[in-house]
Order: sequence, then C-alpha cells, then structure tokens
Amino acid sequence: MALKIAIVGRPNVGKSTLFNRLAGKKLAIVDDQPGVTRDRRYATGNLGDIPLLLIDTAGFEDLSDLSLEARMRLQTEKAIEEADVAFFVVDAREGVTPLDKIFAEILRHKQKPVLLIANKAEGHAGHAGAEEAYSLGFGEPLHLSAEHGEGLSELYEETEKFRQMFEGDFDPEADDDDEDDETKPIRIAIIGRPNAGKSTLINKLLGEDRLLVGPEAGITRDSISVDWEYEGRTIRLVDTAGLRRKARVQEKLEKLSTADTIRAITFAEVVVLVMDEANAFEVQDLQIADLVEREGRGLVYAVSKWDLVESPQARLTEILETSERMLPQLRGTPVVTLSGATGRGLERLMPAVLKTYRNWSAKIKTRDLNDWLALAIQRHPPPAVSGKRIKPKYMAQTKGRPPTFVLFAARAYAMPDHYTRYLINSLRESFDMPGVPIRLTVKANSTTNPYIDGDTSTGGKPAGFARVRAQPKFKPGEKPAHPNRVRQKAKGTAGVPAAPKITAKPRAEAVKAKAFKTGAGRAKAAGPSTKPGAAGPGGRTRGAPNGKPAGKGKR
Repeated sequence: MALKIAIVGRPNVGKSTLFNRLAGKKLAIVDDQPGVTRDRRYATGNLGDIPLLLIDTAGFEDLSDLSLEARMRLQTEKAIEEADVAFFVVDAREGVTPLDKIFAEILRHKQKPVLLIANKAEGHAGHAGAEEAYSLGFGEPLHLSAEHGEGLSELYEETEKFRQMFEGDFDPEADDDDEDDETKPIRIAIIGRPNAGKSTLINKLLGEDRLLVGPEAGITRDSISVDWEYEGRTIRLVDTAGLRRKARVQEKLEKLSTADTIRAITFAEVVVLVMDEANAFEVQDLQIADLVEREGRGLVYAVSKWDLVESPQARLTEILETSERMLPQLRGTPVVTLSGATGRGLERLMPAVLKTYRNWSAKIKTRDLNDWLALAIQRHPPPAVSGKRIKPKYMAQTKGRPPTFVLFAARAYAMPDHYTRYLINSLRESFDMPGVPIRLTVKANSTTNPYIDGDTSTGGKPAGFARVRAQPKFKPGEKPAHPNRVRQKAKGTAGVPAAPKITAKPRAEAVKAKAFKTGAGRAKAAGPSTKPGAAGPGGRTRGAPNGKPAGKGKR
C-alpha cells in the first residue's frame, strides 16, 4: 500500500520541486515567483523501494477571510487531513520565519506525523538556517536539496520508519537508526568508469556468471542489485553503469544510465570505486570519489587487473601517494589491489568494506571527544583573527552515517577553514576512521539576544528593534569629548562668577590694529622724536657734531 504524503510549507520553499523529484517527472510548475501552486495536485511516485502517493499543496498564508490566499489555505488543511505523513518544508537559506512558526503550531494541533525538511541546504550557506529549524519543535531537521538531489538517502531512511509504522513493523522502543542492525542488508554500490571490471568483480564474489561481461565498454546499463551472504551477514551488491565525463555523454540511454548510477550512490552505504591499474586516479576517478564524499558514503578503492602489473610494490606505492595527494579530504581510505578474473586479492575486499561500514556507523562518547579536543588544541592552538583568539569550548556528536559533530566555540564565525580541516583530519586519525567522510559544524555558544531575535517572553523588544546610543550635540568648532569621559566642574568653583567671554575679532580688523601699533598706520605729518639720542633729520644724532655721539671728554 502506498504511503500518502502531503508536502506543506509557506510559499516558495521548494515544495513543488520536491514533489517533482519524488514523482520522477516534472508534473508541477516550478518558478522563483511565490504562489505558483494553488490547487492540490496528486501523483504517484517512489523513494527507493517505497511506493508513495504524493500531494502537492499551495503555500501557507495566515489568512482567514474570503480572499484567494485564505481559500488556498483551506485546500492545504484538507490535504493534511487526508495524508498519512506531512513533509513540513522550510527554506534553509532564509531560516525560520514567523509564518513558519504559525504553521508549525497548526501542524501540532492536527495530530499527524510530521517530518521537518530544511530544503535548499546545499553548500555552506544553508547550514545556519537548517540548524535554526530546531526551534520549530519537530526534532532534528533533515538537510535536503530537492533541486540537486542531495540528502535523499536520509529522506529514504526517515520515510521507511513511517512506512513500517503504518504497516505495523516499526518498534518505537528499538534503538535509533544509527545503531547497526544485523538483519538489514548492507548496501554496497560498485561504481567506476566503463570497462573497469565492475561486473567481473561481482561475478567473482558471487561465484557465478550472474551479470553479463565482455571486452566491450558500456555493457551494463541498469543498476542491478543482487543479494548475497558473507559470513552470516546479508550483503546487497549493486552493479552500476560506467560513469564517463559529462561532455562525452551524448546518447539518451547513457544519460539515463548515468542518472541511475548516481541514484545508486545516493542510496548506498558503502561505495567500492573500481579502477583499472593502468590509469588509476585519473580525472574522472577523482570526480567520482569527490561525489561519494559529498554524498556522505563510506568509500573503498579497488584497483582491478592487478595480475597484469609487473612490479606490484612500486606501483602500489605510487598509487597510495597519488590518492593521498589528490584526495586529501579522503585521507586514509583503504586501497585493495585485486584481479576479478583470477580472484587474486579478493579475500581482502570484504574485510575492508565491513570495517569502513563500522566506521561510517560509529558513535563516539562525548567525554572522549572533549578529551581529544583538549589535546588537539594544546598541540595546535586556534589562530588569532583580528587580534582575538578563537576559543573552542565543547564538542559532541549529533548523528552517525556519516559521523556528524558540532563544535561550540567563542567567535565561531571567524573559524578559518584550514583549522576546521585540521580538526577533521586529527579526528579521523585519532579515532581510526579512514575512508569515512566527517561533517563538522562550528557554532557559537552564546545565548539568544532578545533585542536581535525578538524574544518578547522576558520583556525584550520585538524583532527588528535596534538599540541606538543617543548622539550628543556639539556647537560649531567645539571638539567632542571621549564618550566614556564625564565633564565635571573644577573644585572650589561654586559661586564664582564665570569669566567673561572673549569674542574673536575678524581677521581684517586684527591686521589693521596690529599695523597701527607698529607705526605703519600713523599719520605721515607727525614730527621727529625729541628724545635724546634720537636720529634727527638727515640721519644725524642730536647734540653731537659731525654725527659723532656725545661722550664724556677730558676735563
């Protein structure tokens, strides 16, 4: 029986894009303009092996009048009543809005299972808004990109829980999904470039010619899953079509095969990248490995056709050096050399796969994490950005598959990328998790500021209120004082009248007054000076003949 799902949320959060992704075809109109969808739309789809009956709804508006938006809201509420599960979609790039909070309250009163989805969470720009969705009260938000297909494996696992719940197979008292379940098969995808020996490898593992093989490239087109048992554990092997460079994919069938292979990577738990020893770790192999890391899957390198190598040890050293240099984000990924034709080295493949699977599902105790964090900081302290040092405080693991950690630190926004990479590499090395992608999110450990976030529960101002310091008024030409300095009166000046103010004269008047004092402005008719010794007319000194100064003569 198909699981009926209503995709709900406010306008322009990506509901119709998710509807088209799950339906497998572009049925609903998608545009950047909000309010494109108005009526309920039904379609059948599937998520992996789970059949779905999908309901696309209009964007929620908080209106209850007779307007068009209010009638669209009634259609959305009817879809919620009909559905088994509601997929509540929020925009991770914009964060939680007041309309999201209002709609969350309505969903809580509907008594329906709700899966919170933070859409548009690709890249680093959507992480902050996705984490903010915790405040809606529906548990951990699922990070998803409906446009690019990222996060579909996590969506599959959560949807499988709801399917088991309605079919009576789900046990709510059981451990969470991060724990290893021996009854579930381990999904292993065998991927690589065309004619790398993928189908030959699976036939050798099964011990029979289950898949068609040959010297021609591109024989496999569909992703074929085969159940197999290894040491009492059920294994699901998925053979995939070869992945070529995007520029070389021209035929329609090859495009469909490539999409099917990428879908197999998304739903796998461990990926085995098969490479020909003659041209291992070429550009296409590096791109495939990077895709696996971005999808968060465990990875094992398998170098096939090893029976054709003349000097195995030297070639293996070269391959290991290339993998460490070209893929530093996957440092320590196990490399298994084998031959699918002869079976040489095949006994080392499955132990490496199972070890990677255990590391991918690992849970680390919080105490051990913080002990490691103290040693890592002591060995290499965080840098000082703008003269202030970043101070990591606390670390915890939030989930597994892949291992995801949260680091709380002061001035988390200034944490440089190179120090985050140092922590991830040290974490992988210290806890022995090679070949496993690790997610690390750095958060600030400060409390909520009501003046910024609009928390009015404690008397705070509403959202958007900004506290502005009053600016003092200064007269023209007056120098402003320091903002922390208080202007005080001098001691003993009480009752003393203020000194008279001196008014500055204009510049022209000051020049005239100065010239008058020096004699330049006096009248020319003024007579000579009568003081003794003063120069008379002609430059002679008065009282001295022949211009000689008067002095005391001989008596």
